[in-house]
Amino acid sequence: MKQTADVIVIGGGIVGCAAAYYLAKKKTDVIVLEASDSIGHGGSSRNGGGVRQSGRDPRELPYAMYGIEHLWPTLSEELGMDVEYCQGGNLRLALNDEHIEILKARTADATALGLDVTMVDAKEVKEICPHLSDKIVAASWCPTDGHANPMLTTLAYYRRAREMGVTFITGEPVVELRKIKGKIRQVVSKDGTIYEAENVIVAAGYEGREIARTVGIDIPMTRFFEECVVTEMQPKMFDIMLGVATAEVYGHQCAHGSFVFGSGTGMESANDRIGALQTSALGTPANCRAIMKYVPALGDAKIVRSWGGWMDITHDKVPVISTVDEVPGLILAIGFSGHGFGTGPVVGLMLSQMVLGEKTACDLSALRYNRFKSKV
Repeated sequence: MKQTADVIVIGGGIVGCAAAYYLAKKKTDVIVLEASDSIGHGGSSRNGGGVRQSGRDPRELPYAMYGIEHLWPTLSEELGMDVEYCQGGNLRLALNDEHIEILKARTADATALGLDVTMVDAKEVKEICPHLSDKIVAASWCPTDGHANPMLTTLAYYRRAREMGVTFITGEPVVELRKIKGKIRQVVSKDGTIYEAENVIVAAGYEGREIARTVGIDIPMTRFFEECVVTEMQPKMFDIMLGVATAEVYGHQCAHGSFVFGSGTGMESANDRIGALQTSALGTPANCRAIMKYVPALGDAKIVRSWGGWMDITHDKVPVISTVDEVPGLILAIGFSGHGFGTGPVVGLMLSQMVLGEKTACDLSALRYNRFKSKV
């Protein structure tokens, strides 16, 4: 089994697979280590598929905009697989004045950075999407947002990376990083296998926290359990991505007709099933109630399946995408806080640029790991 490469990527989700692909395009030798037995087993296959700019923290927005402008429109052609990308726009909905104020603040932040997003009233909401509830009083509207198929996108990057020579090793959890002469050099798996590289990218979700700790770097993160439901196939209703001001529910209609919706119950902090992926008795009913509040046209739709997954949430709810001063050669890409799928391609691109010493597509200084250092 191959144990040395120019770059080792820890984590086989969309970020790790995209990074491997863009590195392979530059003729870089890469090994990807994935703890589970399948690619995209974590958040990359357990999300609502949003490819959005609106509603993001201003620190994320520039690279989210870059990805939608430069990568997503031609991604299916580049990767040789239809990733079901649809740029149908995004309505983020409001039911009351409190919701409106939240959306106004987000809209102001986004327009200041050049995003085409506006506030629309109830009449305009109905014109954009007649199937929504009459109780919706306003929304933010971003016509360049959209959605894609998370599993297909992740697998498309995986397949192309493999075709270009990347080595993927599944069922290989990493337990330790090691420095040699002050620089990152070794990656140790659970069974004691030692892999060696000049550069290591940690893109392993919440598990990345424990991995980084082995070389003295700790990122304040926690877990949050989110659940999604899938309906039976429905007649074509709309192409837009839906969200709400409070992030209570989000979803879209897939290419084949089913709807995918994600939601919280308000009880996630009480979930003690760390590591489990089963949905809870609270989750699916809460999700359905939330859907009915905003899309009553789906009242008779049957739920055909549901799933759950753990999100890796940083203290300030935006990711760490950063080199590490104390460990030259180490790059962190973790803590995407439940909204990392849509930026997966551009993050993968920028990780490859960081490894190769190139200027990144966007400024990532606000996402450095040391922003959490004590100010005392």
